[in-house]
Amino acid sequence: MPPSSAAARRGGAAEDPAARRADERAAHRDAGPAAAPVRQTGTGGSPARRDAEATKAAILRAARHFLARQAHADITLKAVAERAGVSPPLILKYFGNKDTLFSQVMSFETDASALLDAPLTDLGGHMVRQVLVSQTRQGADPLLRIVFAPLHGDQGDILRENFRTQVTDRLAERLSGPDAGLRAELAVGTLLGLGVMFGIARGTHLRVLDVEAIVERYAPVVQAQLTP
Repeated sequence: MPPSSAAARRGGAAEDPAARRADERAAHRDAGPAAAPVRQTGTGGSPARRDAEATKAAILRAARHFLARQAHADITLKAVAERAGVSPPLILKYFGNKDTLFSQVMSFETDASALLDAPLTDLGGHMVRQVLVSQTRQGADPLLRIVFAPLHGDQGDILRENFRTQVTDRLAERLSGPDAGLRAELAVGTLLGLGVMFGIARGTHLRVLDVEAIVERYAPVVQAQLTP
């Protein structure tokens, strides 16, 4: 069994199964009809499929919002549903249960693919831009939920393991020369610092700058660890 699967089993045991089942039963029993998802426009695929994908994305965004603010055990499907504008049964329809939903939120796989999608010589600027654009235009961040791992008990161990294997180890594999693992961690740590100052501390001087102005100043700091 892969390490992440084993960790997921350990993390799932940290929450009271009876409480989780009660939450899911309440979701089926008490919730009203699902809010109609906003119809998406564009080409490719049927309207129903686009609506389903948009609804799933809204649910995942809501779950990420709570994961960055509350302990995993305290997050209810009802709260996630209300923020996403859907009913709790719709979450169960798409994800099955709370653990399955949050297993996707705790993964960095998709975010890491976008974060690392550039040639190594240009990767520093791309990574900085990705962190800033994700926050300013997409309402999310590819990295910052790792900052809240201490909130989540054993589930935080899953976040840490996923972050290491899916982000820093994956970046290290692309680096040549000595101390690739250390340099990958330093580069990602530098990005985390920027993300915290921009998105959490909301630095007033930083936030008035254009994204490309920040990239111009900050990218060389990251790139210095990638291609020293």
